[in-house]
Amino acid sequence: MKPVPTVFLRAVLPMALAAAAVSGCRPGSDTSQGAFTPPAVTVATVEPQEVVEFDQFTARMEAPEVVEVRPRVSGYLTEVRFQAGALVRRGEVLFVIDPRPKQAVYDRADAEVRRARVRVEITGREAKRAEMLYETKAISIEEADQRRWAATDADATLKAAEAALETARLDLEYCHVKSPIDGRVSRPLVTVGNNISGVDGFTTLLTTVVSVDPMFAYSDVDEPALLKFRELLRAGKLETNRDGRVLVEMGLANETGFPHKGFIESVDNRVDAATGSILVRSQFSNADSLLLPGLFARVRVPGSARQPAVVIPESAIGTDQNQRFVLTLTSSNTVAYRPVRLGASVGGGRIVRDGLQSGDQVVVNGLMRVRPGMAVTPVREGAPGAATASR
Repeated sequence: MKPVPTVFLRAVLPMALAAAAVSGCRPGSDTSQGAFTPPAVTVATVEPQEVVEFDQFTARMEAPEVVEVRPRVSGYLTEVRFQAGALVRRGEVLFVIDPRPKQAVYDRADAEVRRARVRVEITGREAKRAEMLYETKAISIEEADQRRWAATDADATLKAAEAALETARLDLEYCHVKSPIDGRVSRPLVTVGNNISGVDGFTTLLTTVVSVDPMFAYSDVDEPALLKFRELLRAGKLETNRDGRVLVEMGLANETGFPHKGFIESVDNRVDAATGSILVRSQFSNADSLLLPGLFARVRVPGSARQPAVVIPESAIGTDQNQRFVLTLTSSNTVAYRPVRLGASVGGGRIVRDGLQSGDQVVVNGLMRVRPGMAVTPVREGAPGAATASR
């Protein structure tokens, strides 16, 4: 029989002796006849499961689009048309700059266009008349050329006036500052009554808008995990969606597990030599607006193909110095010490790489009440007495 580790005996034996002392001092106990009821423990049969091992990384949530809303014309701010933190649509008016000065400029440019059109019509007729007069030698070549040049000049003046009108129209339109994207708007950073600048390089920041759905998670993946991931991807052993994207899972700081499902959207084109990691961007749906830019998240990436493995509950695992162990049930209903080598955590359990085989029965509750070689009363996991045995 394999010797029991000293540390384990030091930890468990005093509790067993104390329990025996209390039992012996209990009124009405019959110690003379050696009556002893083996403690009840919950046991589970080890069965292989199809699992995928994951590599877990920290991440930060970021919006795909982040826009600083700035004016394109200068003027006096007269209206703020949104509530802080509201969802806005692309093209929705957020701020209004006093449009009256721009309206006056537009009206003047419009008048210049109408005058230029009249000038084009007059000079065009004179140019045609000059051609006929020149054919009959009624005017000189110089006078005919002057009339043609006047028509050309009038046409150019009309084009310049139309360009000035278009500029005035844009300036008038820019008095209504609109959201460039669909998303969630921040608070107004400038209040009504302020004079704001639309001069390039000196524009006033009015607010920001970030897109809501989908949301990106940025995580730094270490070099060994990257190489393993690329090898699995080339071999076609990773689960993908219908578009061929590798599936990943994500959980927020206050969430248990990884309830959010997404996919790897892109991988950076180089490994950071300073950190030995590469930036990976994953995409997640955010239809319920639960995810916010800047949130901390946990992202797990597939680190193996789907394969059979022995998985046991975390409650069945004990620690003996730097050695992990489990207690198994023998054919004579006694417990045996079994060192194990563990793998990754999957689905609330732990993969056992070495030390257990299919069909072994391990103690999953009551581990601290028994010691190796001790007789126990096994209760199958899920049986009516399993809850009582765990207590």
